[in-house]
Formats: sequence, structure tokens, C-alpha cells
Amino acid sequence: MTRRFWITGASHGLGLALVEQLLASGQQVAASGRDSQELDNLSQRHGGHLMRLGDDLAGAAQRLSSRWSALDCLIINAGTCDYLPADVADAQLFEQIVSSNLRATEQCLVGALAHLAKGDQPQVMAVLSRYSALQLYEPNQPANGSNSLPQWLRLQRPALKALGIDLTVAAPQSLKGPVTSAQVIPEPWTAQSAAQELLARLGQRQPELVLEVLEPGELWPLPKHS
Repeated sequence: MTRRFWITGASHGLGLALVEQLLASGQQVAASGRDSQELDNLSQRHGGHLMRLGDDLAGAAQRLSSRWSALDCLIINAGTCDYLPADVADAQLFEQIVSSNLRATEQCLVGALAHLAKGDQPQVMAVLSRYSALQLYEPNQPANGSNSLPQWLRLQRPALKALGIDLTVAAPQSLKGPVTSAQVIPEPWTAQSAAQELLARLGQRQPELVLEVLEPGELWPLPKHS
């Protein structure tokens, strides 16, 4: 069955691999992210199956609604640097990754809600890196919706459930609130292998997945400064 997916942070790494694999399986995909030659190539090969939304998440939902009447699955690639300022200083990099992904995730989820509510068995999967899962400000303070992206996402679960939307949070194990008592060892995931595993888990609709990545740069390349 063909489903309609919106993937954020899709210009490279994990986001791009998700887009590639979904298109290869015949799905309809909307992709948000910076300009990318790889996405240009996919557009040429897959034509109407791929909708490019750019990196302006505030207007992406409006562009999506002009083509689709509903959305079945939103995959928020929230480990990405697609929404960072181009001139961010090295000393501010990780704080900017957390704060920019928190804002981008909120914009995206708010914009997608009405479309997801009309979807077929709608669901959201949010995938976080060890960078975007960091807690802002004082790490010894309790996590809340303003300083922690994982916590903000989990706080949205009741409202999403009320609309019939399932939420899966795939993130590194947190020492403050571990989701499993088992020891989780970082694995040498590549963008392609991680995308394949995450897509295979979609149908299970698990509330939490532990994703420990040995080399985060393989999935979420950091910006290159000249």
C-alpha cells in the first residue's frame, strides 16, 4: 500500500537515506532540507513521487497541503544540521543543534497535525542524535519541554494520541530516564543501515527506540567550516 511520508532534514545522511529507501519502495515522499544535488537526482528519477519542500518549515505544510489532502507518516530527523545558521561558531555548535532542532521540530509537528489527523493510521517518528538529545542550560536541572527535545516530544504524546496519531521517539539512552535496563552498546550504523532498520520498525509503532550510534557523523554530518 502506498503511503504519504514527510521527511525532515533530508538533504544528506540519514534523512536522505530515508527518502531514497521510501522512494525505492514506491512511497510518496515530501522532503524538507537544504538544497542538495542528491535530492535533485532523486527528483529526476522519481518524478511525481518526490515533493521538495526546502528548509522553510514554517511554509512547508502549506506547500504540502497544495498537493496532498492528508499525511500518513511524519519522520522528524532531528539529529540534523539542516536548520542551523550557516555562520554558527564552533563554540556554539552543540547548543545551536539542540535549540534549532527543538524549534524546527515544533514548527514541523504543528504544521503537520491537521494533515496527519486525516491520514491512514497516522504516525510520527522522531529520530535524535546524541547532539540534539542533549539538555540545554544546566544539565543537573530536571528535563522539561523548553530545555530537552526528547522531553518536549514525549509531552506531545497525549495530544497526538487523542487525534489517533502514534509517536515513536528514537534516541540515545538517557541516564536520567533510561527506557530499558539492558546495556546498549553504540553500533557502527551507516545512514543506509539505520534508515533500513528504522523503516522496518515503523509498523511496530513502539513508543521508544534506543538508537546508539558509534559515529554520529555518518548519519548526521556536522557543518564544514572553511
